[in-house]
Amino acid sequence: MPTKTSFFRRLLIWRYKYISEKNFVFLLSILIGLLAGIVSVVIKNITFAIQAVLEKGIILSENSIYFILPILGLLFVYLFVKYVSKKPSEHAIPSILYALSKRDGILSKRKIYLPLITAPLTVGFGGSVGLLGPAIASASALSSNLGRLFHIDRKTRSLLIACAAAGAIASIFKSPIAAVIFAIEVFSLDLTFASLLPLLIASVSSVITSYFFLGDTVLFDFNVVDKFEINDTLFYILLGIGTGIASIYFSKIYFGITSFFNRFKSARHKLIIGGLTIGVMLFFIPPLYGEGFSFINNLMIGNDIEALGNTPFDKYIDNIWIVIGLLFGITIFKAIAMTTTFAAGGSGGIIIPTLVMGSALGNVVAKVVNNCGLGFNVSEANFTLIGMAGLIAGVLHAPLTAIFLIAEITGGYELFVPLMITASMSFIINKNGLDHTIYTKELLEKGALLTQNKDKNVLTVMKLDSVVEQNFIPLQPEMTLGEMLKVGVSKSNRNLFPVTDEDSNFIGILLLDDIRSVMFDQSLYSSTSVETFMQKPPDVINYDNDSMEEVMRKFQSSGAWNLPVIRDTKYYGFVSKSKLLTAYRKELINFTS
Repeated sequence: MPTKTSFFRRLLIWRYKYISEKNFVFLLSILIGLLAGIVSVVIKNITFAIQAVLEKGIILSENSIYFILPILGLLFVYLFVKYVSKKPSEHAIPSILYALSKRDGILSKRKIYLPLITAPLTVGFGGSVGLLGPAIASASALSSNLGRLFHIDRKTRSLLIACAAAGAIASIFKSPIAAVIFAIEVFSLDLTFASLLPLLIASVSSVITSYFFLGDTVLFDFNVVDKFEINDTLFYILLGIGTGIASIYFSKIYFGITSFFNRFKSARHKLIIGGLTIGVMLFFIPPLYGEGFSFINNLMIGNDIEALGNTPFDKYIDNIWIVIGLLFGITIFKAIAMTTTFAAGGSGGIIIPTLVMGSALGNVVAKVVNNCGLGFNVSEANFTLIGMAGLIAGVLHAPLTAIFLIAEITGGYELFVPLMITASMSFIINKNGLDHTIYTKELLEKGALLTQNKDKNVLTVMKLDSVVEQNFIPLQPEMTLGEMLKVGVSKSNRNLFPVTDEDSNFIGILLLDDIRSVMFDQSLYSSTSVETFMQKPPDVINYDNDSMEEVMRKFQSSGAWNLPVIRDTKYYGFVSKSKLLTAYRKELINFTS
């Protein structure tokens, strides 16, 4: 071990001497892209291996009881969490964003391998979630710990985590441009050359890794044939409105079902209720099974029967309006199935389920237009593609990611105009309906959300402990003036004193200016007490609840130069305006450098 430590120390010294920080970041970007690509390949192959075993009949998947498989997968995840990891799965992107804002971009080493186990168990057995989120989580944890290993600063570590996320997306979808834009939109990175080039390098490195292991295989084997027709513009606007409303529904269903399951304290109860619910939905709507890529591919080539699978409504499938109703049912129930899978303890991502839901909705809109009897004829394949973009734009608040993702994975650059129309409409509608996304709601409530607003970002990453001063001498209210002078004033270089009871509960403050006129009057030493001169502070900072933005607001509204900090009703320290502003300026320089 000492030899290994010594070797690594020499390696770090050599790096500092011969490789500049900028070039070292570029080298790390290549390595992180490679690792992200390998993680994506591994998580897909493990999942496909599980699916292949099940499809060969070991669990009688041919005998119409496939709907019990997700329950088994959730059971295995439950047992793994309870007896092995001993920690419940976290949603990938929100946990990464929280680490970026509140933990200096430090992710646990456990998050490198946990998603590689729990996600394949969930998805491989038919859980209605995606693999992209877990791949991003695992790659980001690798990147974070690699940054710690090489003593990378927080800002660069955050950039490298974004590189890992971009690499995972680029590897799975083989769409490097969309991957870069995703990192910028979702991780709120500054669009500068310093951040853009490492993201591009990581994306390209990851795509090459994917090609090396998987060859030319792509998720969507489809090329755009039908070009954009100007006469269809109104229908793309309607699709944008529809996907915007659907994206709001998607988010509200997620929040509602999550809130419902949070009422159950037992993970076992969540598993039973969630598993049975998923099984019932799968029995009536088979396309909800698994990620849903085959469903999307079948829709894009016009194979509706294969896309829908065997349902209790097979004898009515010749009726186009029954087909439309079933596809609309997928639009409605995909969000429910996905969220129930999460709530029951499953592990996965939301991006791919969003694509499935968007493809179904886009196809429904096209079929309604073509069969409403008004003589219109639009491309169902194009509407299927653009429906995916519309829902991604609304659900993630990432319109550029949606546009470039669909364009890249299908070669559909000819559809840029309708992609922009639908994605922008969906984004505007969702943004006006919801201030937050599935990724950001909880972070927003915690005051831990990074945005494109640098001022807010600075306050978000600042930690209260970094500005709290504790070299104040507490006084008790029953102390006499003489005791106060002896115990407090004579031994302190501060002009401010906290007043607490014997249990350290905060009561008030005493200012040196308030006793200056009487501090030498010995006749008052025994007859007056701290309580005589004590006063309430202009405001109080709550250590557990107040964000740094709220702390700054309290200083602004109170006009105070020092405010006490309370932790569980106990006195904890003081924050001075001068130290707060100094720390803020230092952090702002770091953000803008």
